[in-house]
Amino acid sequence: MTSHLVTGAGSGVGAAIARRLHERGDHLVLVARSDARAEELGAAYPGSDLVVADLADVEGLDAALTAADLPDELDSLMQIAGALELGAVGEASLADWREQLDVNLVAPAVLTRHCLPALRAARGTIVFANSSAGLYSSPTWGAYAATKYGLRALADAVRAEEIENGVRVTSVFLSRTATPMQEKVHEQEGRVYDESKWISPETVADTVMTVLDLPRDATIPEVSVRPVVPRPT
Repeated sequence: MTSHLVTGAGSGVGAAIARRLHERGDHLVLVARSDARAEELGAAYPGSDLVVADLADVEGLDAALTAADLPDELDSLMQIAGALELGAVGEASLADWREQLDVNLVAPAVLTRHCLPALRAARGTIVFANSSAGLYSSPTWGAYAATKYGLRALADAVRAEEIENGVRVTSVFLSRTATPMQEKVHEQEGRVYDESKWISPETVADTVMTVLDLPRDATIPEVSVRPVVPRPT
């Protein structure tokens, strides 16, 4: 059976991808940040396996993955979860830096290390949900952008290291998407949130499924997804 490990399946883009995979009968391994979230995900995606670990606690994540009974083969590792806290570099707290670095960069590296044996066995695909902030930074986006620049470097390194093992790696650079995170960003920016102005999570899921189902003779190293009408990034 085709298997996928997904982070961020509780909402937004991660939920859209998890629904698409579950509806077509694929097996899911879902990372949940708490027992309560695991119960919610188990009800939403019957038959899935749950790994309870908070991505902001990278030592706990490492321990949880070590103890988990992961599949021998994984067709994909969907690294969708993320954390964002806007703030000028001169004002951002250590806690804000630490959370974003751990969730957006260190946790994906830990997940990659644990999943690589199963991905190699299946000649699977790793999808890193990146951001337009991983291509250029803006005022108050410094900490978040730094983590996403780092995530791009991580993806590039893994792609080069694993090409001989048949593991494909894709970075998906998302602009503003209609998710709870985007609603939070609007609150921090003092702007009115209108989800109709932004990319639908289902559209992102369509893009990711194209990457995942690409024939074995090709790969898509990077893809950018942006709203049709240019808007502030």
